[in-house]
Amino acid sequence: MRYILLLLIIVPAVEISVLLLSGKLIGVWPTVGIIIFTGFLGAYLAKKQGLEMIKKTQEQLRFGQMPGESIIDGICILIGGILLLLPGFITDVTGLLLLAPAPRRFFKKRIKVGLQRWMDRRNYTIIR
Repeated sequence: MRYILLLLIIVPAVEISVLLLSGKLIGVWPTVGIIIFTGFLGAYLAKKQGLEMIKKTQEQLRFGQMPGESIIDGICILIGGILLLLPGFITDVTGLLLLAPAPRRFFKKRIKVGLQRWMDRRNYTIIR
């Protein structure tokens, strides 16, 4: 929880400083244009890849397979799309990395390790 609070303080501060620097270097309107373009790009890519992931998950379920990889892909796509919709260059780069298939493998491994640690600590509740 403390890491989330730290991210909520540090990321916006860094984003604002990068946006101000970008506005100074390339101008305000090109900076705003890039931010709007990445927002539309993020929405398009997240929708396209999200629909593909849903089809893949449904196909796996139809054949009686557990869609573990597809679910983690879906988590990466969702987070990547949200990050691309947020204004800022750092969140845009991170969002693009989450939506690109090759770098996504790195994040998927990290998510798997985190989920495994969480399950090993038995800090979850199953409600029936």
